[in-house]
Amino acid sequence: MIRLLIPITIGAALGAAMGYFGQCSSGTCPLTSTWWRGAIYGSVMGLMFALSSHR
Repeated sequence: MIRLLIPITIGAALGAAMGYFGQCSSGTCPLTSTWWRGAIYGSVMGLMFALSSHR
C-alpha cells in the first residue's frame, strides 16, 4: 500500500506546484489552469508510474 501512496503523493505535489506556479492567463490550459487540477493529473500519473513499475 505504501508503494502506491508515495508515488501518488509525489505526483500530486508536483502537479499542484506546476498548476500553482505555471498558471496560464486564459484558464484553458488543462494542467496549469488551477492547482487542484494539476494535483489530480499528477496523482494519476504517479499511480500509473507506480503500477507500471510494481512487481
